[in-house]
Amino acid sequence: MAISKILRRSLSAGKRSNSTRSDVPKGHFVVYVGEGEKRRFVIPLSYLNEPSFQDLLCQAEEEFGFHHPMGGLTIPCSEDLFIDMTSRLSRT
Repeated sequence: MAISKILRRSLSAGKRSNSTRSDVPKGHFVVYVGEGEKRRFVIPLSYLNEPSFQDLLCQAEEEFGFHHPMGGLTIPCSEDLFIDMTSRLSRT
């Protein structure tokens, strides 16, 4: 399934749960990351074009489907791995 379709479904689910927050700047979106307790990250939409981030979205779809009760995408990886990946993406 296309990444844009995954994101669209996830974001619309978040709107239905009325969890949109005003602290998310335009051009960014919320993801929740962690293996136990989830930590909230606000990241730029430009990451959606990155193959490594697209891989994480595909893993999220496989593990969680399109139901994200926290109002944002839930990414199934450790915080350390996610922070390392996003640090590399922000340098490019």
